[in-house]
Amino acid sequence: MRRAGMFIGLTVAAVLAISGCGNKEAAAGASNAASGTAAKTITVNAKNFEFEPKQIKVAKGDTVTITLNNTQGIHAMKINGYNKEIQGGKSVTFVADKAGEFKLECAVFCGQGHADMTGSLIVQ
Repeated sequence: MRRAGMFIGLTVAAVLAISGCGNKEAAAGASNAASGTAAKTITVNAKNFEFEPKQIKVAKGDTVTITLNNTQGIHAMKINGYNKEIQGGKSVTFVADKAGEFKLECAVFCGQGHADMTGSLIVQ
């Protein structure tokens, strides 16, 4: 009887340990699929003095991952209204939970055209 109890206890512990290991991305994708939202991955190329693409469109409720790729100069991108800043070569992930148009702007002074280095995030 004691062996059966130990076997059941070890089996339960093994199942719990295995269920704790997993792919967080797959879990997030399953969660997004269950809630009807999409996961959007966008790469923005930054060069003196513009972002490409200049405009990003997503649906409200989407999980958005934006990667900033510096192709010329050193830049960072601030997403006003979402309190996010992306450094060159890095990514940020957030849920687009507010509808509207939000200004994107370079967050690192990059020269004479810095003030014109803007774009927009449109959440519909």
